[in-house]
Amino acid sequence: MTPAPDDAASARRGKADVVDAAMAVLDEHGIAGLSMRRIADALDLQVSALYWHFPNKQALLAAVSARIVDGADAVRSDDLAAVAAALRDRLLAHRDGAEIVSSSLALGLLDLPARAHLVDAARRAGLADAAAGVAADTLVHFVIGFTFHEQQRLHAAVVGAAAPVADLSPASADASPADDFAAGVELIVAGIRTAARA
Repeated sequence: MTPAPDDAASARRGKADVVDAAMAVLDEHGIAGLSMRRIADALDLQVSALYWHFPNKQALLAAVSARIVDGADAVRSDDLAAVAAALRDRLLAHRDGAEIVSSSLALGLLDLPARAHLVDAARRAGLADAAAGVAADTLVHFVIGFTFHEQQRLHAAVVGAAAPVADLSPASADASPADDFAAGVELIVAGIRTAARA
């Protein structure tokens, strides 16, 4: 039996091709413009052909999220701050990266490799298993929340959507996020060390 045109085109495209196209659409249009139609158009396919590889849009977004955070677990050390910084870097590398990863995590569709490294590092710092999990989750939520806020502010500055009193000039946007992020992580890490000593 000869496959239907959409099936034949889909068979020539792998999951990685679909995720590649979704990443390109995300980086150009942001999460608001990340539609199945745009992804299909980028691949010169019908929308229905995307479901050859992904049962629904959330499954595709989870694969995009996994691609975004891929490599954030490369820092394999006891340095909790370094693992957190690597995760932030991966989120910042893609437009709306924190938002899309946050959504996939909230729906239970994404295993975050960096979290496992944070749990291991917290254990080695002296925390019991349950406490190490709480420590890892706290750092993950801080990283994603901080980066989400950072990306929202940058987008608001570009489109002029912020309140007039907000200073979202490029100079202001570039002035302190990294320092503020590092300070927040250090507070969390200091709490982890204190809990471990107790």
